Amino acid sequence: MSESAIPSAPATRLRLSPAWIVLGLALCLILARPYLPDGLMRPAEGLILPLADWINAIFTWLRDDLGLIHVTRAFAGGIEWLLDVTANILYGKNRWPRIGPLPWVVVALSAGCLGYWLGGLRLALLAGGTFVWIALMGQWTWAMETLSVIVVAAPVSVLLGLMMGVATWRWRWVEAVMKPVLNIAQSLPHFAYMIPVVVFIGVGPKAGAIVTIIFSVPPMIRMTLLGLRKVPPEVIESGKMCGSTSWQLMTRVRIPTARTEILVGVNQVIMQCLAMVVLASFIGMPGLGQKLLQLLQALKIGRSIEIGITIVLLAVALDRCSKAWAERQPVHHEPGLGWTARHRVMSVWAALMVAGFALSAVVPFFAEVGRGQSLSVADPLDAMMSWVIVTLDPVTQWLRWFLITWVLIPVRDALLWLPYTAVLALVAAAGLAVGGWRSALICVGFIGYIAITGWWDRAMITVYTVLVAVVVATSFGFPLGIWAARYEARAKRVLLLCDSLQTFPSFIYLIPVIMLFGVNDVAVVGAVVLFAAVPLIRYTIEGLRGVPEAVIEAADMSGATRGQSLWHVRLPLALPTIMVGINQSLMFSLFMVIIAAFIGTQDLGQEMQRALSSTDVGKGLVLGFAVAFIGLAADHLINKMAEGRRRTLGL
Repeated sequence: MSESAIPSAPATRLRLSPAWIVLGLALCLILARPYLPDGLMRPAEGLILPLADWINAIFTWLRDDLGLIHVTRAFAGGIEWLLDVTANILYGKNRWPRIGPLPWVVVALSAGCLGYWLGGLRLALLAGGTFVWIALMGQWTWAMETLSVIVVAAPVSVLLGLMMGVATWRWRWVEAVMKPVLNIAQSLPHFAYMIPVVVFIGVGPKAGAIVTIIFSVPPMIRMTLLGLRKVPPEVIESGKMCGSTSWQLMTRVRIPTARTEILVGVNQVIMQCLAMVVLASFIGMPGLGQKLLQLLQALKIGRSIEIGITIVLLAVALDRCSKAWAERQPVHHEPGLGWTARHRVMSVWAALMVAGFALSAVVPFFAEVGRGQSLSVADPLDAMMSWVIVTLDPVTQWLRWFLITWVLIPVRDALLWLPYTAVLALVAAAGLAVGGWRSALICVGFIGYIAITGWWDRAMITVYTVLVAVVVATSFGFPLGIWAARYEARAKRVLLLCDSLQTFPSFIYLIPVIMLFGVNDVAVVGAVVLFAAVPLIRYTIEGLRGVPEAVIEAADMSGATRGQSLWHVRLPLALPTIMVGINQSLMFSLFMVIIAAFIGTQDLGQEMQRALSSTDVGKGLVLGFAVAFIGLAADHLINKMAEGRRRTLGL
């Protein structure tokens, strides 16, 4: 047989995916860094666009030429009137209607009755006890200043969010417009909302209330849209068969059926309001946030902890009451019952109000706790904190030195050392790997925006802080979630703790780290770690609990050990949910980094605070979009990875 008759083996071709090719390009750029021209190291001057100037020009036109400032001031005037009413009732501001202030005992009893009506005795003790604590600690005026804004901002946000949610559900073009707007709005840092409001409104309580309303509307829109979409078609058909008009279908069928989701939206609005009201102290909003900011800047830890406890109690009480309202089902009474029998809690409340007003009239202490009558735990707290600081000083000093010397500075310098073109190539490679060319273009567009703003180095410092914080949070949050998910009772306790921690305003997380590490990058990273670890722990537990019992039993019957079942069965199936936790951890980290900038970082957050101080709306929005786009790029990549994992698992 001739050689030509012998069949030859097919030639093996090495096929490289586009992701590997782009990754190779990125590595080449990194290796060739010493020889790269300046234009490939950092964006050339010709690539940097004057976006801030363009935005300022647009806002000037809107404010002055178009006359939008008159509309905003009219709206601000209405909000200010509502604030005056609530402020007069709650803490006696000398404005119309001049009927306040309510005695603190009356407010505490009312909160207790509301808690009992919503959730029983335990919730009554929590709600009423919160206001008793506020009064006895001499923080009544500050707390009522904060609460008066929430009382105004939350209903307005709910109403606006409900109307916009209905419009988004009804019209496709509105949904097409609102979807990207909502994504960006929920990725923007808090300061980005404040700067335009300061330009149009100024500073003070009304500016704080308006920025709180704007910040709190997006979650209400999302939950309204979700609730309306979940209404069963048979319910709608029943309504149509009864002869309901479109308006009746919406008000008497769709919205009542979507009640649970809408009330969850109300809960989110209330918590968003509290978070923003505390932060609105940066634009002159009086109340607990302003006092906490002053105390933190003065490093008065004991007093800061007192204010922090009050904010936490308010947050937990508002969260529990609003959740109980969402879960509460309508009560149907038997026909023929009298008014008192049908409204027992309200009857008791009315009697307690009479008793409270009478008691406060006879004993002034129950109307207002005087300066010399209030309690304080600041001195014991300061003594305890001093002992803790002295005791832990060798550990914290070593930890601070180690983190700064061997972790923070090397990671920061490495990110600043990388050519921006290499970073863009790495982002493109990640996009190609998880979602193809479309994902690559989206992610490169998000990060490319930062390159054309001229804030690349500041953005890399922000990224380094977030990266280190998420890695540290994952290193202990992930094992803690696995440990908690092992037993159901333990999982419930840890989830309850996570729920409580997620109600804490972000300012609170700064107190322990400033106490232990002082004002430096380690404190910033520590605060971010504490804030970002909570969703990671939560979703790790939820993911592992969501694995079907049949799958676990099948693994056990196959002879798998507990470790093998965990690593080869439970964790792979829980990975999509765990990745949601990682995603939220990244977003939380970005928000916290920006908030923590007031203690002295050199990142985008510090520049945003400078923009806020100078009311430079263009610079503030450019920086805000930079932060949002970092988060959206990470969000897109993680979601695509989770989707791919779900497809692989057939979920």
